[in-house]
Amino acid sequence: MHLLRQPEEKIRTFSNALLNARNQVGQCKKCFHLTAKEECEICSNHSRSNGLLCVVADSKDLLALERTREYKGVYHVLGGLISPMDGIGPELLNISSLIKRVTDEEINEVILALTPSVEGDTTSLYLGKLLKVFVKVTRIAYGLPVGSELEYADEVTLTRALEGRRILE
Repeated sequence: MHLLRQPEEKIRTFSNALLNARNQVGQCKKCFHLTAKEECEICSNHSRSNGLLCVVADSKDLLALERTREYKGVYHVLGGLISPMDGIGPELLNISSLIKRVTDEEINEVILALTPSVEGDTTSLYLGKLLKVFVKVTRIAYGLPVGSELEYADEVTLTRALEGRRILE
């Protein structure tokens, strides 16, 4: 409704911007993150730790991790998660390029930052089995969101919170 109330020229400018973005934005040749260049800003940033590789399902997850400003390594975007029910097998994801990166580059650790779901767990298990012969494979911890109450948390969340505990410093 908001767009319908706008002057035609504003809508034309907006639609041209959308078309330009669609035509100019593609995938980074190295990590498959969205970019308008051949290589994304993260892959071309030489101050990042190339030995630390974080695997995410899509660019939205990468951007969420970047917002924390805590992770200083590089990424690999799978392009989805293994989901047999939806007809998505490993061959449809950027897994072969991930294995190539791990074997060709000096990667010390692969962090699996995949959604805690059936599909995320399946993909993590699959990748863990493939990659652990080449490199240390870890998975991000899952637990309770800040400000939540224990009594309202489900059993899986509480179990993962317990499993992901760490020493108090």
